[in-house]
Amino acid sequence: MKQLLFIVCTIVLTSCTYKPVIDTAGRSGTFNENKADQITNDLQHCKQVAKENTNLARNIGSWMLSEKMESRYQVLYKNCLKNRGHSVLN
Repeated sequence: MKQLLFIVCTIVLTSCTYKPVIDTAGRSGTFNENKADQITNDLQHCKQVAKENTNLARNIGSWMLSEKMESRYQVLYKNCLKNRGHSVLN
């Protein structure tokens, strides 16, 4: 029981503290121009999208099944930024 509680707490804390590392000088390859000028808006938007589409049960499930030990929140956040043309390094 203590291990389950530890896992749940770890996932919750990890999801809340995820900070993507973005190469603002580079391009993802899908856009002709640099999209770094929109980074502040994109970070806020993607963070909100990830929060709205994640719950604790899905976070735990995706974290346990993921090869990279990523929560659903992290995957959504990262994919949102990549789809907006940012080069996410982590």
